[in-house]
Amino acid sequence: MKQHRYLPMTEQDQAEMLRVVGASSIDDLFSDIPEAIRYKGELPLSSRLDERALTRHLSGLAGQNANTDTHASFLGAGIYDHHIPSVIQHITSRSEFYTAYTPYQPEVSQGELQAIFEFQSYICELTGMAVANASMYDGATALAEAGSLAAAATRRKQIIVSRTVHPEARQVLAAYARGLDLDIVEIDCADGVTDVKALTAAISEQTAAVLVQSPNFFGAVENLKPMADLIHAHKGLMVVSANPLALGLLEAPGKQGADIVVGDAQPLGISSSLGGPTCGYFAVSQAHMRRIPGRIVGQTTDRNGKRGFVLTLQAREQHIRREKATSNICSNQALLALSASVYLSVMGRQGIAEVAELNLHKSRYALEQLLGLKGVTASFTAPTFNEFALRLPEGTDMNKLQAGLLAAGFIGGYELGRDYEKYAGHMLIAVTEQRTKEEIDQFVHILGDCYDTHHRTRSGYTESRSRIQSKSDERA
Repeated sequence: MKQHRYLPMTEQDQAEMLRVVGASSIDDLFSDIPEAIRYKGELPLSSRLDERALTRHLSGLAGQNANTDTHASFLGAGIYDHHIPSVIQHITSRSEFYTAYTPYQPEVSQGELQAIFEFQSYICELTGMAVANASMYDGATALAEAGSLAAAATRRKQIIVSRTVHPEARQVLAAYARGLDLDIVEIDCADGVTDVKALTAAISEQTAAVLVQSPNFFGAVENLKPMADLIHAHKGLMVVSANPLALGLLEAPGKQGADIVVGDAQPLGISSSLGGPTCGYFAVSQAHMRRIPGRIVGQTTDRNGKRGFVLTLQAREQHIRREKATSNICSNQALLALSASVYLSVMGRQGIAEVAELNLHKSRYALEQLLGLKGVTASFTAPTFNEFALRLPEGTDMNKLQAGLLAAGFIGGYELGRDYEKYAGHMLIAVTEQRTKEEIDQFVHILGDCYDTHHRTRSGYTESRSRIQSKSDERA
């Protein structure tokens, strides 16, 4: 019998193993399970396939996905289609990085430690904070950990979070809060940003922190300084979740009064991967360094004066005395943090600023073109970065709209009505540096065709798709 490289056991191997354990058949291995509850018959699986047939089958299944390689994506809402320099894959695929999980033996992990140290340094520079950790699981858990830190630091139980924060991040925060017995208060929005009047009324001496996101879930840029002043007047902490790419253009949150800055590093050279995994970052002021979750890598010199890297700070109770742990973060997303570090080093200060400007200008152009469609209006007037919300004409069928866009080769925006009932019929659209003028113009044209139920036809979709395919073939 020919051996399979992944399933190498032959019938002879099986017989030999049964002989060694003293069983006459595989059924004997389950003799302790009452016969009445044992599964009888064959499992509902397809017939076995050889390796070539299986590869073709799985490739066919994967080919049914609409992804950023096959479609022009205008979908953001937390995961974005940004350019990923090819050098990132070359470096992260090196075995010394690819197989490194976490530096439990730091003295022999100098390369990994240096990569983490560089990541921390970049995050500090972007956020304007004093200290950053080795990374977090993702942006949502980073925000929840920030709320936990604030509660512990202030010895208060109330956490105020804006409803402009990503809905999924607020769900993670709520899950953390149940275990920590925290009181979560949500503040509504006004014109796409946090309602400062409502925030002013909600803050009290019991408030541990205010949590906001900027650019927020609607793509709008928040005015952070007034909110920071409000919470600081009550001796609480200001927590900001920020898109790190936007910080190439916007003023650092640390310079606007933030005590903790968190976020997701996915825009920094990390593939969208159909939704994850990603890499969170966590940065704090000097005063809260010892409460930071996870670990911090530091730079030092040995007794011979040679530069080296060490684990400067890590919460040992997270490994040994877990019942006293302040966080469940005992590891870090080392490989994805490395991707972000390579991206930032390749792009440099000027490159990050230029990419951020491209996102701003292209999204502004798309917004202007879309507002030219009959019945389409901007959901909010607040300034945005690379994402904005539109109110579509009354009666637009979102399912048919998305299906029409998909058929024409586009991944449409996010339907805000899924998370905000009052914004049903609104679409959140992201435009990154990846989108060309031609793609934006085609998207505007197709969107107009799709929501116009009086003139929409299947042939129109087919013709539009044919034009797009023709243009694609010309570029190729």
